[in-house]
Amino acid sequence: MIWLLLLCIGIITYATRLSFIMLFGKIEMPPLLLRILHYVPMTVLTSIVLVQLFLPKNTLDLSHSNPRWIAGLIAAIVAWRTRNIFITILIGMVALWSLQLLLRL
Repeated sequence: MIWLLLLCIGIITYATRLSFIMLFGKIEMPPLLLRILHYVPMTVLTSIVLVQLFLPKNTLDLSHSNPRWIAGLIAAIVAWRTRNIFITILIGMVALWSLQLLLRL
């Protein structure tokens, strides 16, 4: 029964995505819509990341005891200066782990 449910969910997901691909493949989208859709991935990722940085326990936490926003700030500076995703992730994670370790002591 579970396998049948998973198969149905997979087919429904595939059909919905395929319908949009086929629809937008046949119609010419207006330039304004194309410009707007260009920013969707960036805004979605930003909203996910900002919630994790500033609302770790579903409350706004800008205190020094929240290492996430400090590590995020460090990662943002590294990203701005280097424009290298790998180095940004590496330095951001090292900063987060280091700050978490320091706050436990």
